[in-house]
Amino acid sequence: MNARPIFAAEGIGKRFGERVVLKAASMWAHAGRIHAVFGSNGCGKTTLLKIGAGVLAMDHGVVHMRGQSFLRPRHGRLARLGLYYLPDDAGLPMHLTVGDALRWLHRTFAGREPADVLERLGLTARASQRPYELSGGELKRAGVAAALVRNPVVLLADEPFAGIAPLDAERIADGLRLLARDGAAVIVTGHEVPELLQMATDITWVTAGTSHGLGTAAAALGHEQFRREYLGTWSRS
Repeated sequence: MNARPIFAAEGIGKRFGERVVLKAASMWAHAGRIHAVFGSNGCGKTTLLKIGAGVLAMDHGVVHMRGQSFLRPRHGRLARLGLYYLPDDAGLPMHLTVGDALRWLHRTFAGREPADVLERLGLTARASQRPYELSGGELKRAGVAAALVRNPVVLLADEPFAGIAPLDAERIADGLRLLARDGAAVIVTGHEVPELLQMATDITWVTAGTSHGLGTAAAALGHEQFRREYLGTWSRS
């Protein structure tokens, strides 16, 4: 792809005490596309995403966002440029109902209408409930609903498909595709190989502290090392 990515985290390094999690890992996102980041548990996917979002400090590297470069990215600054970080717990305020939270976001950011988003994600009947009253799948759907109402330029979503039912996964995938169709650059992590390969336009594999840009899903499936070391029995089934 020739177009310049709207967001990139390049050469990211991070250690926790004596443990080096990332040596020189990178990820990037183009407007209107979904970039999936794969990697084994503990490989540093979430760490890379948090650094890219400016919620965790890096040891070295650089984050680029809409033509600006940051050696010490801060979440507030990136958020003002249009970045939205969606953690695995959805990140919604616990003292507000889902409906109130979405209406507040809509007043602030003027994205999609909350009522339309609630209906699309199957949450209309849950609008009067607080996040802690939702099931795990409903909570993750509510997080994607918040992203749709917020209308981000870049969305970083950490494992939105983890531990949920197939119906929840379908709703979430629909929401992420809608964000991309609206022009957002989406980066999503996870281990849900079929779901992510089906929806992603770009694939990155994080392993041994670094990363490999594998291209399209078809190219990733044709990458022998990725198939052998990460996909394992799923790719041979």
